[in-house]
Amino acid sequence: MKRLLIVVDMQNDFIDGPLGTKQARAVVKNVVNKIREYEETGEEIVFTKDTHLDNFLVTKEGTYLPVKHAMKGSEGWEICPEIVDSFDMKKYKIYEKFSFGSSDFAQDLINGVYLRTTDFEFAGLTTNMSVISNALMVKTFLTEAEVWVDPSCCAGSTPTAHEHALEIMQSCQIHIK
Repeated sequence: MKRLLIVVDMQNDFIDGPLGTKQARAVVKNVVNKIREYEETGEEIVFTKDTHLDNFLVTKEGTYLPVKHAMKGSEGWEICPEIVDSFDMKKYKIYEKFSFGSSDFAQDLINGVYLRTTDFEFAGLTTNMSVISNALMVKTFLTEAEVWVDPSCCAGSTPTAHEHALEIMQSCQIHIK
């Protein structure tokens, strides 16, 4: 069994910035512990990083969610200090993404980069947008892989949205720990 942890959008703007929630702040320690668990067993970890440019407010996402966030180069775009200060971030692949799902991660799935990975586990923000989008991509491109989500390491835009996303993922044969 080969596992991969995908840490989704653990960025300042989603924790204590304009899209932050108390639920997001509450899972930071759990995510740090999850990363540490994977490091201690020598398993692979990758990150996604929501990334928006100056034209964000005129993009499709920006018209539906007109809140500037994860602006490339800003403090809010950075991965939270609890993670950055605890781990050597240079050793991880970080997928910048311009939508809920990472097209580069999808391309790596298609190109066989993770073909030998049997189990994919997701942690991060937000459950009902980016976590669910990336988890479903794994289910789409690697149909025989096991996909896991640890709800104690995720938060949605609201508690209700988080719970609904977990229910949807479970109905799509994603394991909820």
